[in-house]
Amino acid sequence: MPSVRILQVEDSRPDAELVLSELDADALVYTVQVVDDEAGYLAALREFKPDIVLSDLSLPGFSGRRALELLREHDQELPFIFVSARLGEEAAIEALRNGATDYILKQNIARLASAVRRALREAEAARAHQRAEAELIRAQRFESLAMLAGGLSHDLRNLLQPLLLAGDSLQDYQEDPRLARLGALVRDCGKRGLDMVQSMLSFARGAHRAEQVRIGGLFEALGLLMQGSVPKTVTLHIDAEDPELSFDGNHTELQQCLLNLCLNAIQAMPAGGELHVGAAQINLPASFFRFGEDAQPGRYLCLTVADTGIGMDQEVLRRLYEPFFTTKTTGTGLGLLSCKRIVASHNGVMRVESEPDHGTHFYLYIPLAEHVDASEQDEQDNLQGNGERVLVVVEEAAQLSLLVDTLDAWGYQAHASQSGTAALQWIEAQGVPDVVVVDADMSLFTGVRTLAALIDHGYRDSAILLTRSDTPPDLSGLPALEHIYQIDKPVSARTLLLTLREVLQGH
Repeated sequence: MPSVRILQVEDSRPDAELVLSELDADALVYTVQVVDDEAGYLAALREFKPDIVLSDLSLPGFSGRRALELLREHDQELPFIFVSARLGEEAAIEALRNGATDYILKQNIARLASAVRRALREAEAARAHQRAEAELIRAQRFESLAMLAGGLSHDLRNLLQPLLLAGDSLQDYQEDPRLARLGALVRDCGKRGLDMVQSMLSFARGAHRAEQVRIGGLFEALGLLMQGSVPKTVTLHIDAEDPELSFDGNHTELQQCLLNLCLNAIQAMPAGGELHVGAAQINLPASFFRFGEDAQPGRYLCLTVADTGIGMDQEVLRRLYEPFFTTKTTGTGLGLLSCKRIVASHNGVMRVESEPDHGTHFYLYIPLAEHVDASEQDEQDNLQGNGERVLVVVEEAAQLSLLVDTLDAWGYQAHASQSGTAALQWIEAQGVPDVVVVDADMSLFTGVRTLAALIDHGYRDSAILLTRSDTPPDLSGLPALEHIYQIDKPVSARTLLLTLREVLQGH
């Protein structure tokens, strides 16, 4: 558990130290701020931003009940625990009814640490639930947008089509240059309108993963989507070194990624500035890639989104891809994580350079396919899945998401479980999958224990265990499976896909 910010409302120093000594004995890592009046309490809520409040019931000129009332005006979910020497049953019931999380008598202070940990867990679970609900609502809005776009596209096409016809007709009046120019303008406006409708419809609906993406077409669609979003104080430059360059990818996903980065860049330039979007080919050496990145040296397309905005410090850069982390007052913080997943699904990597007051540069490196002979092409074709159900059990959320996205991209039906318990619940609800991929290093329910439990629930086929070469798992007590394939971490997509084919071919 990371360091916990504790706001303690207490006027007795010995009592405050008694409370903190219990937390020390439980090895809870924390920082604390102690206040004993209303002004200090309100200031601490604003500036210290506590994770939990521990409050005595009565203080000179202030009270725990008032502290609870002020907190609930400020935050409905933040945990609040009464720690008092006297708190009768009726007062305790009233406190819980008014929004307190728990109450601890100083005579029974040994219960404090477990109560604090439980309150923090429940608060985090509540926040996660709220974020999930917000994401569900957002997804439903996008689904509604896709349905709306599909319904309107026919009418909009009917409205815009006459502009093309009228433009062509007016251009026939070559003896009148003014009418010819007007015709060209009308036709171009109609064509741009139709292109914009198609781009928005494609963006809302999504697209198939395997397609040829042309840089010129990708940037033209981005320019159309950006129209109306670029303020007059921001100058947008979109340049492609070779607009005719094509590569295997997903036009819609890359368009979504570039659009997200561009909108973020505009918000990072409240006083105006310049936004550059570019594309160029580059050769990357093996030394360019970081530990754990599943990428190979060679020829890459570098997509760049650069702004002259406020920039980011090292703390923000360090947390940039954390789920739900955001520096905005509104938003989910999932945009950059989605971009990283999109780039990873194209077997590419993402880099960012930024300093406060010196702008931000995002670089998206997408591999460009070299010529492959027939045998290599056959091998690649053999990696493609056929809709087989793969249950992936990994505790670390980012790794789990990347593995699932990779398997989905290669034609498998990948299902994510973040714990052994969740995997068992999934099997009980959905039945036995074709293949199970399990991380051996899960903390609460280890990979080996998870496999044993899955076997108890009817799984008998081969399994893939993600392991560390320096600490191989003990498989001695594991019931018999057809075969257990072990893959050393960090896992490369190619190794995982090859192992999956081997497992499935052995069925």
